[in-house]
Amino acid sequence: MQKTYTIKGMTCASCVARVEKIAKKEKGVEKAVVNLITEKLTLDYEVGVFDLEVLKKEIKANGYELIEKSKTRDEDQKRKEKEIKVLLIKFIISAVFSLPLLYLAMGPMLGLPVPSFLNPMHNTLNYSLAQIILLVPIVVVGFRFYLNGFKAIFKCSPNMDSLIALGTSAAIIYSFYSFIYALINMLEPSLYFETAGVIITFILLGKTLESISKGKTSQAIKKLINLAPKTAILEKEGEEIVISIDDVQINDVLIVKPGSSIPVDGVVISGNSAIDESMLTGESMPVSKKANDNVYAASLNKNGLLKIKALKIGEETALSQIIKLVEEAQSKKAPIAKIADKVSGIFVPIVFGIALIMFIVWLIIKGDLQFALKIAISILVIACPCALGLATPTAIMVATGKGAENGILIKSGDALETAYKLNTVVFDKTGTITQGKPVVVDIISNINKKELLLWAGSAEKGSEHPLGEAIVLKAQEEGLDLLEVSDFKAITGMGIEAIINDKIILIGNEKLLTSHNIEVTLLKEYDDLAKLGKTPVYVSIANKLEGIIAIADTVKESSYLAIKTLINNGIEVIMITGDNQKTAEAIGKEVGVSKVLAQVLPSDKSNEINKLQLEGKKVAMVGDGINDAPALAKADVGIAIGSGTDVAIESADIVLMKSDLIDVVKAIQLSRKAFINIKENLFWAFAYNIIGIPIAGGILYSFLGDKGLLSPMIAAAAMAFSSVSVLLNALRLRFFKAKI
Repeated sequence: MQKTYTIKGMTCASCVARVEKIAKKEKGVEKAVVNLITEKLTLDYEVGVFDLEVLKKEIKANGYELIEKSKTRDEDQKRKEKEIKVLLIKFIISAVFSLPLLYLAMGPMLGLPVPSFLNPMHNTLNYSLAQIILLVPIVVVGFRFYLNGFKAIFKCSPNMDSLIALGTSAAIIYSFYSFIYALINMLEPSLYFETAGVIITFILLGKTLESISKGKTSQAIKKLINLAPKTAILEKEGEEIVISIDDVQINDVLIVKPGSSIPVDGVVISGNSAIDESMLTGESMPVSKKANDNVYAASLNKNGLLKIKALKIGEETALSQIIKLVEEAQSKKAPIAKIADKVSGIFVPIVFGIALIMFIVWLIIKGDLQFALKIAISILVIACPCALGLATPTAIMVATGKGAENGILIKSGDALETAYKLNTVVFDKTGTITQGKPVVVDIISNINKKELLLWAGSAEKGSEHPLGEAIVLKAQEEGLDLLEVSDFKAITGMGIEAIINDKIILIGNEKLLTSHNIEVTLLKEYDDLAKLGKTPVYVSIANKLEGIIAIADTVKESSYLAIKTLINNGIEVIMITGDNQKTAEAIGKEVGVSKVLAQVLPSDKSNEINKLQLEGKKVAMVGDGINDAPALAKADVGIAIGSGTDVAIESADIVLMKSDLIDVVKAIQLSRKAFINIKENLFWAFAYNIIGIPIAGGILYSFLGDKGLLSPMIAAAAMAFSSVSVLLNALRLRFFKAKI
């Protein structure tokens, strides 16, 4: 069984590694994945063996809190907004006391005016006490760092809070020692209270900006949640009653007025309107709705009054399912995240080791405790496991959210990463490249074309064959009043025979005509149409061949452009279909596909995908039907057309809500952008620590002297900036636009 919980109190990638380690140790837990950005723990566990209460206690003992997912998304959002406010207040308090503390500490050295009663040259006691008094509120607002940090150290699982707590504690303890020593010996003390205060202030600033940025990464989800209306108008016994959305029941009749949002998924009972479904599909053009048409929660009723019957409510609506899908995608890790996870698990202990070694080395070389302590504090403070932990999940979160805004639902970070590596895309033909619905495309007639269509459309009225339905639809589109049929007969393998106004109407192949001793002409025209992938049928009226009607499953408008763009992006495009080779090649030529796999049985589609994979290709399968489901599941990335079946959508890794093949291009380009972004983030996170820690350790001191030393305060600012910079880089994905 799989379940998701909220984890409070995590600050960095080391916390993620620790919580995962704790969870994996519990009996019955098969898999545990923690996401730092969403603060979610996803567990796969064995029912009856796993004990949630035991895990709760163990997580609490390590300084974190496990919350069962009982709160609504709205409440969860309010909790996060409250956390940002609290962090902002703490930062302001810290800054208010840090500025005078920094001025008091640095002013005398820089020749700035300081009141005589606080001047260290004249009054050491007042000078020291003033700094201690200013430091106390800063330590109070930053107390969480010490509480969590030292708790993690005692549990042998140090994290980012541990680095801050140990670094600032060392500065404070040494300052107290120096203060007492100077007081006893009537000397001027060497204090580092301002270092501790400014470090805490910078870290709080970084955490505040980080929380605000994290909130922006989930803006797409917020937009979707905010679209859902809070109330609905219920029609009961002829009256209109405004009720909470939570009180709507299945089969309730609801009234949706112009300008209002559809409250639930349902079907139109009466009324006509245009509905804006862009929140579901990303398609900006409104969709016309009439009786018996489906409507979806949160879509906007533009101009007509509708009565709808509720069919799906609450978590069952399409909107809720999309939100759930995106949330699940954001909580799943991409394989690339494992690099950061492995490093983060040992990062903080290594930093502790480096700080201790450099402290001893510089103490031996310089024989100066202050100097060695300054080096150690700088190392502890500049090291940043946060940037490593944020590098991957932030980019995945923004990318999946951006995809959802455009009607592209990416189910996992794994799918996003694999899509980045794709070099081959296989398209199903019917319903994917084509409309999936045959229509009349050509009429060749010896008589007036409308007259031919009238006779043919009238004759096909009783037919259930898709080709017959296409002819009837064309006649209706032309506004023809169809004639009454006195007799109708479907002839298997040949076509149909009907009697209208005492005339025999035959529609079908050459075999049908010859069986009625009718001379077959127009042979060249028939062959030319067949070569183009169309299905031509002869039409005979009163025992005379009068024309040909050609029917085809027409290509979607966007198919050619989408395929051309994929090829230009270096991706091989293949079409797969059960159709005959001639028809398949004609469609392939029309859309620019050079490789066509024709006459492939539904059960063999997945085998064809496997063959391509054995050639070393990374393959995406794009399809819409039940018969595509095995191939979608077999492909490295399965991409389902949103108008397709539930089975196809369930089997896919990416779902295109608009059924537009341009979105295949967008999905691949988005994944490429996302993984360039992730690599940039990881490079920055690793490079920052690889460069920053040696500089903090005094490597430049040998060449530049005191100018090469890194102040602990500057180190703290750099550490805060590193996390925020990773988040800001990830947020650039919000401005992604596909290049078509």
